[in-house]
Amino acid sequence: MTAPARTRASADLIRAEEPVLAHNYHPLPVVVARAEGTWVEDVEGRRYLDMLAGYSALNFGHRHPALIEAAHRQLDRLTLTSRAFHNDQLAGFAERLTALTGLDMVLPMNTGAEAVESGIKVARKWAYDVKGVPADRATIVVAAENFHGRTTTIVSFSTDETARTGFGPFTPGFRIVPYNDLAAIEAAIDETTAAVLLEPIQGEAGVIIPDEGYLAGVRALTERAGCLLIADEIQSGLGRTGRTLAVEHDGVVPDVLLLGKALGGGIVPVSAVVARREVLSVLHPGEHGSTFGGNPLAAAVGTAVVELLETGEYQRRAAELGVVLRGGLEQLVGRGVVGFRARGLWAGVDVDPAIGTGREISERLMREGVLVKDTHGSTIRLAPPLTITAEELESALASLEKVLGG
Repeated sequence: MTAPARTRASADLIRAEEPVLAHNYHPLPVVVARAEGTWVEDVEGRRYLDMLAGYSALNFGHRHPALIEAAHRQLDRLTLTSRAFHNDQLAGFAERLTALTGLDMVLPMNTGAEAVESGIKVARKWAYDVKGVPADRATIVVAAENFHGRTTTIVSFSTDETARTGFGPFTPGFRIVPYNDLAAIEAAIDETTAAVLLEPIQGEAGVIIPDEGYLAGVRALTERAGCLLIADEIQSGLGRTGRTLAVEHDGVVPDVLLLGKALGGGIVPVSAVVARREVLSVLHPGEHGSTFGGNPLAAAVGTAVVELLETGEYQRRAAELGVVLRGGLEQLVGRGVVGFRARGLWAGVDVDPAIGTGREISERLMREGVLVKDTHGSTIRLAPPLTITAEELESALASLEKVLGG
C-alpha cells in the first residue's frame, strides 16, 4: 500500500463515522487498529505510545497476556447466564475483590456510571431502612467539579454545564459543596444525609488532589453524623496512584467503594459496588439488577485483574515510576508548563495558554507519536498503563518538552 493510499484509509474511516455516529465525542484524528502493551497502531501502521490508557481502563496495558488468557479460557466454556441462575465464576470473583478491598459484599455491575447509580440507590435505601430518614427525603452531599458519569441522575449534581444543559429536569436530593473543603461538607450534612459521595482524586477536573487529611476529615465527619462515605475510585483505583486504592493515602476505609474501568482489564466492561455488609444487605430480590452484571466472562476477567493486583507489583510500579513522571514534569515548569498535580502514574498538566489549548497540545503530541487527552482549558491528563517502562515514560516527557517548544 502506498503512503497516499494509507493516508486516505485513515481519513476515509474518520469521514465514514460522521453520518452514522452520534457526535457525543470529539476524538483525536487517529484510527487505532491494533494494540499491545503500552503501544497502539493506527490503520496506516504508525505506532503511538498510549499515555491515556482508556482513562485508567487499561491500567495493565493492552491485551495483557494473563487477562487475555483468562478471557479465552472462559470464552470456551460460558459467557452469559444472567443472574437468573448462579454461575461458577461469580462467588470467587466477589471473594477475591472483598479481600483486596477490605470490605464485605459485592454488587456486580458493568459500567462506571452504573456503579455510581447503584451506589446512590443503595445509599438512599440504607438511609430509609437503617438510619430512619423519612421517605423520599434522603440527601447526598457531593463535590463541585465532580465527574461520576453522564446519566440523567448523575448530571443532576454535575457542575459541568456542557454535561447538564438541555438535559433537565434534574433529579433532586443532592447538595453540592466545594471540593477539598471540610467546613462546607460539615455544614451540608444534616439528619437527612444518606452519604457523602466523593472522588478521592478528581480526574476529569484535571487530577485535583485534595489536601493531606481531607479524606480522613470527611471520614470522621460521616462517622460522627451517622452517614455513609462513598468513594468513587473508578478512575483513581486499582493501582493507578501507587496504592490499590487512592483512599489508602489518607488511611481511609469507606463504607461504599465504587470500582470500574481497570476492573475489566481493558477487555470487558466490569464495575462493582463493594461495601460493608450492613449497607449492601438493604437490597432484596427485584429491587436492583443488571442482565450482564456478574456474568461469567466478566467475573473471570475481574478475578484475573484482582490476581494481578494481589501481587503488589503494579502498585509498586506506579509509585516508583510516579517519581520519574513527577521529576520530568518538574523540569518543564516554567518552560511551557505552569503547574501540575501528580500522584503515582497520574498527572494533570497545566500548559501555558499562550502555547496552546489542551486540545492543541494533544494534537501536537499525537503527531509526535504520543497519545494523551485534554480536559478543561489548557490542561492535559497523563495516565499511562502501569506496565510502561521508565524509558517509554522519559520518551513521552521528551515529546512533551518538544511540543512545548523546549
